[in-house]
Order: sequence, then C-alpha cells, then structure tokens
Amino acid sequence: MLRTIQIIALIQGVFVLFALYQSRKEYKKTTFWLLFGSISSVLLYILGDDNNNLFFENKDWFLFDNTLFVTFFFLFFKYYNCETKKFKRSDNLFFLPNILYFIVEVFEIQLPKDNLYIEIIEVILELVFVLYLGFILYSVITDKRRIWATNFVIPIVILLVFSCVNDILKIIGLKELPLFNTQNFNTYLLLIVAFLFYFISYKLLNKNISILPKNEISKYKNSNLNTELIEKYKSELIKAMEIDKLYLNGKLSIQDVSEKLNIRKQYISEILNEHMNTNFQDFINEYRVEEFINRLKNDQNNQFTLLGIATEVGFNSKSSFNAIFKKFKGLTPTQFRNNHEQNGQFVQ
Repeated sequence: MLRTIQIIALIQGVFVLFALYQSRKEYKKTTFWLLFGSISSVLLYILGDDNNNLFFENKDWFLFDNTLFVTFFFLFFKYYNCETKKFKRSDNLFFLPNILYFIVEVFEIQLPKDNLYIEIIEVILELVFVLYLGFILYSVITDKRRIWATNFVIPIVILLVFSCVNDILKIIGLKELPLFNTQNFNTYLLLIVAFLFYFISYKLLNKNISILPKNEISKYKNSNLNTELIEKYKSELIKAMEIDKLYLNGKLSIQDVSEKLNIRKQYISEILNEHMNTNFQDFINEYRVEEFINRLKNDQNNQFTLLGIATEVGFNSKSSFNAIFKKFKGLTPTQFRNNHEQNGQFVQ
C-alpha cells in the first residue's frame, strides 16, 4: 500500500513541477523557485528515502533527506511574507546545515558506529531544522491571509518536528516515540504530500486561483525611457522641488510640471512610480511637509497659525494638511509642535 502511495505522489509531483515550470513567467521569481525547490526535494525524498527507497530495498541514499525540503519551505515562507523580490545571496547560508548534514552522513559511513562527535553534531543540526520548522509554523499561524499551504503546512511541520525529536532521541540512545517511528512517519508524510500535490494540481488547473504571488505587469512596459533619460528626468524633478520650489503652488498639477520641465506627463508618472517608489501627490506633499517644518522652526513665523504656515507651503485645506502630515510624520501638526515646545527640538 505504501509503495502505491509513493508512486501516486511521485506522478502527481512530476505533473505539478511540469505545470509550474510551464507558467513560471506568471509568478514572482524568488517564491516560484523556492516552491519548485521544495517540491523537487520532496520528490527526491519519495524516490530514494533510506527506509522506503522506491527502487532498492535497504539502500542508504542519504542525499535524499527531508531536511532539504525543510530548508526550501522555510525560505519559501520567509519570502512569501515579505516584499523582497530578489533572493539575497546571504540567504544561501540557510542551506549550510544541509551541507554539513550531508558531510556528517558521509563521515558516518567511514567512521565506527556510535561515534560521540558525529552524534553531537547531528543533534545540533536537527535542532537547527526544528527552529526552521518553528519559524514556518509561526508564519502560518500569524499570517492573516491564510494562504493555500496552511492546511498542509501545519500537519507536515508537526510530523517533521516529531521526526526530528525521534532522531535526537535515537542519537542519544533513548526510546523513540512509537506513534512517530520511522515507518509510521513515512506513511503519514506520504499521505499528506500526495494530497498536497493533488491540491496544487487543482489550483494550477483552475486559472482563477493563484498559488503564488504573480508578477505585476507594469503599465510602462512599452516605455521609451532609457537609463540616461531616467537619471536626467529624476534630477530635473528633484531640482524643480528643491531649487525652484514648485510645490509652493497649492494648485500644482502634473501638467504644470510637465510644461515647466518639458517632460511628458507619462514619463513623470513612470519616473516617480517605477524609479522613485512614489506617486506625484506624495512626491509633492513630502516636500511641502518638510518646508512646513523648516518654517515652523523659524521664530519669525511664530505669529502665524499652523494652518497659515501650511497654506504658505502649498496645502489647501486643514483636513488634507493634517492627514498628509500625519502620514509622513506619524503625528498631527499640533502634536508635532507641542513636542517641539516641550523638548526644545523637533521629533521626526
């Protein structure tokens, strides 16, 4: 029966990898390849696990270990829950325990059994993977979005934690937990994995459901801007604010800036949105807020009300001024001024 489940899970997994790879351009690159690596490592485990090798009985293929799946899944959740688009080179260090585990397994074959140093290293490495699993479980529990993997991650993590605990107990010479011994663990895990692959297959076939964060299709993909023009226009936009102080005009529009700088409106929008991580209104208002603070510092403006100073720097109403100021500074203008008066300095 277990062999049948292995074969079914293996076939499903190969289909999932193929379908994922076919639609890889739709998804964000980092999370795609981490999920791809997770599924690939599970397939290797199904294919050649030491205790359930699909082709050879009692064959020790220690390279096909579930710890690789743990690391890939750990990194998958790490990137799924953040906005980072590119994989950081430093995160390759998370695979170091897998490499060390592989090296230890190689040495274990060469050295006499029950070598104390090898066992200590194995316990330490198992604890590292337990920490990875703890992070995964924490990510799943605290993620309000309840992503698709939640229903499968919790039982898989629980199984792997108990597997690690059993490995540690075995290494230090204590009795393993019978409910999660090697044979039971493999049966449970294969059943969950088979359902997981089936579920992913369903989602891949259902075009209305997304299994991964998709690439954002930029509305500027046909832009004629090159690197030189981008830097030139950025410089001109900043100069128009810092030197010419165009933002002091309370009715300033993107059309006004376009005519002043002789830059197309769509190029201004593209520069701000794609290359300066802002939009036109936020770009203008941030300068207005800073100008307001500079004028508030000046004792010559003590006779003016906050709204009076705000009007001078380009804000048109009290409500919008208060909302915009709090957005950038985290305080209302009144709170900001009170802090200044109490502490003798500005809290920014």
